[in-house]
Amino acid sequence: MKFRRRIYLDDRPWEEALALAMERWRVTGALRLVEGETVPTREAAGRVLAEPVFARRSVPHFHAAAMDGIAVRARDTYGASETSPRRLRVGPEACFVDTGDPLPSGFDAVIMIEDVQPVGGDAVEIIHAASPWQHVRPIGEDIVQTELVLGQGRRVRPADMGALLNAGVDRVVVRRRPRVALIPTGSELREPGAARLGPGEVAESNTAVQAAMVREWGGEPWRLDIVPDDPDRLRAAIREAAAGADVVAVNAGSSAGSEDYTHAIVAELGEVLVHGIATRPGNPMLLGTACQKPLLGIPGYPVSAAITFELFCRPVVAALLGTVLPERERVPARITRRVVSTAGWEEFLRVTVGQVGDRLLATPVGRGAGALMTMVRADGLVRIPRASQGLEEGQEVWVELYRPLEEIRRTVVAVGSHDLALDVLGNLLRELEPGAGLTSAHVGSLGGFVALRKGEAHLAGVHLLDEETGEYNLPFARRLLPGRRLVLYTLVEREQGLIVAPGNPKGIRAIADLTRPDVVFCNRQRGAGTRTLLDVELRRAGIRPDAVRGYEREEFTHMAVAARVAGGAADAGLGILAAARALGLDFVPVATEPYELCIPAELYDSAPIRRLLGVAGSAEFRRRAEALGGYHLGSSGSIREVS
Repeated sequence: MKFRRRIYLDDRPWEEALALAMERWRVTGALRLVEGETVPTREAAGRVLAEPVFARRSVPHFHAAAMDGIAVRARDTYGASETSPRRLRVGPEACFVDTGDPLPSGFDAVIMIEDVQPVGGDAVEIIHAASPWQHVRPIGEDIVQTELVLGQGRRVRPADMGALLNAGVDRVVVRRRPRVALIPTGSELREPGAARLGPGEVAESNTAVQAAMVREWGGEPWRLDIVPDDPDRLRAAIREAAAGADVVAVNAGSSAGSEDYTHAIVAELGEVLVHGIATRPGNPMLLGTACQKPLLGIPGYPVSAAITFELFCRPVVAALLGTVLPERERVPARITRRVVSTAGWEEFLRVTVGQVGDRLLATPVGRGAGALMTMVRADGLVRIPRASQGLEEGQEVWVELYRPLEEIRRTVVAVGSHDLALDVLGNLLRELEPGAGLTSAHVGSLGGFVALRKGEAHLAGVHLLDEETGEYNLPFARRLLPGRRLVLYTLVEREQGLIVAPGNPKGIRAIADLTRPDVVFCNRQRGAGTRTLLDVELRRAGIRPDAVRGYEREEFTHMAVAARVAGGAADAGLGILAAARALGLDFVPVATEPYELCIPAELYDSAPIRRLLGVAGSAEFRRRAEALGGYHLGSSGSIREVS
């Protein structure tokens, strides 16, 4: 059968698309509550009750002493006071009891042991009268037999299990875990454990992410084998999935490419309800019915897949369970840079979040639909409304948090130059100070100074060489933050040089070799200290930037430059020795420079900075940094004050 390429039917707002599909699935019976199953109460935590649960016995099921003391008849204590103590005989008039003991027959109150004075023999004295049922837990005080303990649709919590077991309920009927079939598609996909990936081959990871989501929501994931770009095999996989699952998610194949078959097959096996939603990322989303089961056509790019799967599959699982899943915590924050967006499209912007002073700040971390690390680095999502054309710097936004706010408040926000030693420091901080962390935005040394000027960071990693004085960082700190009191803390000294391919096949020995026509260079972005060092070295050698082939090609980290060289896209790039070693590349030394942390003086003694610098001064940090290669720790920890 030959398939014609389809362009999106529509670009609906995702809420409208979801509502339309959910209503259609309910009307046709494709979406209905999953049936119940009986499980031991001890294994019911996190499950959703399919039936209400009633107590089989009262709690307590006997009158119980609520205090250590003596059980009495209240009428026998009337008149007792400090000036006129009442004496009771142990046995007929009083009986010693401990907390939780059954109340002896005929007694109706308990007096605390602290208010009881033994007076010898079998007698005690009391100085306060007891009221009936004082310090007694009567039958059914907590739960009365036949009382409703938990209602249908409740997600069982640990405390709920305790109440049920006390009420004599050892088994409960819960909703079966909804089964979500995950079908990875694409001839380029390989299992993640493949020994090697060839050009154009991709490790299949989307379904692992989705499976973890499904488990978190209370469902049961079922991942099928990878299906190549073959319509017959995809059709068979969808039929198999629909026969054994409550909802089917097809990964990739929902776009408008020549090998995207999902639309045609869903139309053949059922009904296409929506094809294309007005969100970025996630536009190629498809919603339909196949073989009488809800079907989700998930975009293939990792970020699009993660976001759309949560938007659409999460409410489906909740509907199958008959419950409402909790929303993420939302907090107000200030966006740190201007973001341009297209009107008519809702955008899900990944951001890091940090608290500097009394302000929460949200910084975009990237917008590519395939850049999964933007999800890893992100602390939350900002939704840019469809009616908006973007966000202005400083605008207040709402952030849906991926991690607890308390962790964010314990996180140091670093903006500036990238360095592997900073990554080591952040990892060690999390090891030694649980709940603390370090988040870094790689915008170059100049961008770090600007962030400090705007109050958007706790510190900036900097290594800017001033050509006139030959000094690092201090002249720039004075020029860019005039009148500010700052501390320059030396984290490491590091070797900068030309990163070249193994064996240095082009024989690159000095900056002057970058002008050769057979050498392609990879540069750092404007404002980066490494870019400044390069420009200084070019001027010293009398070389114009336009004489360097590739001068205009920019990367934002040392590792990105090294990756360019390792992949053959460049013959050389200026960077640190540690990055070259990490990818097995060769290195031609150019300079040794200090990498300093510029910290506003008013933040230097704050708790987050104290924790960070305590770790920076540890022997373990020195050991790990030196192991990377190209780092010298002799001056680590030294400070210079700027005023």
